[in-house]
Amino acid sequence: MKNKIPQHVAIIMDGNGRWAKERKLPLVAGHKKGADTAFAVSKCAHEMGIKWLTLYTFSTENWKRPASWLADYNKLLQWYLDSEITQLIKNNTKLHVIGDISKFSTPIQEGLFKAIGDTQACTGLNLVLALNYGARHEITRGVQNIAQQVIDGTIDVADITESTIVKSLYTCDMPDPDLLIRTSGEQRISNYLLWQVAYSEFRFSEKLWPDYTAKNFTEDVLDYQKRERRYGQYTDAL
Repeated sequence: MKNKIPQHVAIIMDGNGRWAKERKLPLVAGHKKGADTAFAVSKCAHEMGIKWLTLYTFSTENWKRPASWLADYNKLLQWYLDSEITQLIKNNTKLHVIGDISKFSTPIQEGLFKAIGDTQACTGLNLVLALNYGARHEITRGVQNIAQQVIDGTIDVADITESTIVKSLYTCDMPDPDLLIRTSGEQRISNYLLWQVAYSEFRFSEKLWPDYTAKNFTEDVLDYQKRERRYGQYTDAL
């Protein structure tokens, strides 16, 4: 187990705003540099043989931020969708999205659907963007779907299992994260993949996300490889 590469790594990319403020730059500059970091880390993950990388790109709470920040962020997201998908295809990276993207502009939604379609045949890294994603919303949505199935008579209450809940989540076709990384020194989950990280290993980096490098990512994965995942079971080491 110690030498195993994680199948799925999830990252909370924290610190873009602080990085920009420290340099007296517009906040969007931090997100631009952070996007460059995301591409570098995804390339590294692919080279390491990691199959799934999920990035907390935009939370449901981010809509509470100032209108100017939202406008700049959406412009940046649109720019990357228009200009960088060719690079994903070149790197054999398949794009996925989790979250409710209906709140984004029509051009952004269309760009996301196009990017997903254009990378459909890629067989390397599965890059998952969590956009307008919140774990409580995801679980609530799943419970509502299951309740509707009970009302419709397609499932009995007694037949509801963990598997039923898993199938109702955005991540139903994905393995749970083996490793969750958060940058910027903060040590909290921030409403991210609450169901899915039940048995994940956590790693907290002091680096602000724009300063985080492929080398840092490699070090975090190496640290993960030294750990023993017990899933609540007894081992002689205890």
